[in-house]
Amino acid sequence: MAKLKKILEKVLAGSRNIAFNDFVLLVEGYGFHLSRVGGSHHIFVHPKVRELVNLQNVKGQVKPYQIKQFMELVERYNLRIEE
Repeated sequence: MAKLKKILEKVLAGSRNIAFNDFVLLVEGYGFHLSRVGGSHHIFVHPKVRELVNLQNVKGQVKPYQIKQFMELVERYNLRIEE
C-alpha cells in the first residue's frame, strides 16, 4: 500500500518518468485487471467502468498521455485505491 501511495504522489506531482511496472501496480490498485495484451498494448478493465485502460511499455516507461488519461478516468468515476 505504501508503494502505491508513493507512485500516486509521483504521478500527481506531474512526473513524466513513471516506470511501466510501477504504473501497472497503481492501475491494479484502483481495481483494474489485465484483460488482454495485443502487441505493445496492455488492456485493463474494471467491473464498474465501461472504458478500457490502454497502456504501452516503451523502454520500461509508460507514455505520459496514458498517465493523464488514466488519472482523468479515476477522477471521472471517483475511484479509490482498494485496500
